[in-house]
Amino acid sequence: MHLGRNCQRHLWLLSGTGEGPYIVKAFVAEGWKVTVSVVSLQASFLYQDLTIEDLKIGPLNGVEAIAEILKSAQFNNKEFDLVLDATHPFAELISTDLKLACDSFNQPLLRYERPYEENAEANFISDLGELSSFDLTGQRLLMAIGSRHLKNANLAARKSGANVYARVLPNPDSLRKALSSSISESNLAVFRPFSGDNPGSFEVSLCKKWSITGILCRQSGGITERLWAEICARENLDLWMLSRPVYSQEVEVVHSLEELLNRVTNF
Repeated sequence: MHLGRNCQRHLWLLSGTGEGPYIVKAFVAEGWKVTVSVVSLQASFLYQDLTIEDLKIGPLNGVEAIAEILKSAQFNNKEFDLVLDATHPFAELISTDLKLACDSFNQPLLRYERPYEENAEANFISDLGELSSFDLTGQRLLMAIGSRHLKNANLAARKSGANVYARVLPNPDSLRKALSSSISESNLAVFRPFSGDNPGSFEVSLCKKWSITGILCRQSGGITERLWAEICARENLDLWMLSRPVYSQEVEVVHSLEELLNRVTNF
C-alpha cells in the first residue's frame, strides 16, 4: 500500500462506533486533514467541536455513492491519501461496498476493528433464529440489539417462551421499527445507551423495574459490550450475545489506535 506525500495528507474516516472522535483527534494531531462520514445527525454531534475538513451525514447507498465521493475528491484536488473503514462490526454491507469502490479507484483502504472482548460467561448465538431452539419459558429477556432486527428476534424469543422487552434508540427510524416488531409498547424503553454521569445506572434500574433475567446484545466490542457483561455479572443475569460477523474483505485490519498510527507512519 502506498500513500501520496502531499503537504498535508487527507483521511476519509467512515465511522460507526464511539472510537471515531479519538481517531480524528489522533490524526489531526499528526497533521492530517480529516473528512468524516456518519450515518445519522445524532452521531455527527460527536464531531461538532473537532477540527475536520468536512462532515458527511447520512447513509452511503451502494458502491456508486461511495465512488462519487472518491471521484469528487479527486476532481477538486482533495483526494484521500487513505480511507479508513471504522464502521460498526455488524455493518457488513457498507464494508463490502467500500472495498469495491476503493478497488476501482486504486484507493488505499484500511479497516479499523475493535478487538474481541473476553466473555466466558456469555451464551453465543450465530443468528437470532437460534433463540427459538432454547427453552426460555418464563424468562424476561431485554433486547439491546438495535431496532432493525427486533421483529425477528422477538418472534424467535417468544417461540422459546420468553417475555420480551427492548431498549430502543431515540430516533424516528428506530421507533418505527420497534413499534412494528410486535413487542408491546409498555415493554419498550427509549433512551440513548450508557449515557449520563454514571454509565449503566439507567440500564440497571430498567432491569430491576422489569425484573429482567437475561440480556441479549451484540458482540460488537467496545464499552457497550463490556458494560452489559459487567451488569450481567453483577446482577446475576444471563447474557446472550449475537456473535460478530467475520470480516471477510481482503483489506488490512488494525485493532487499536496505536496500531493504526504505527501502520500509517510506516507506509
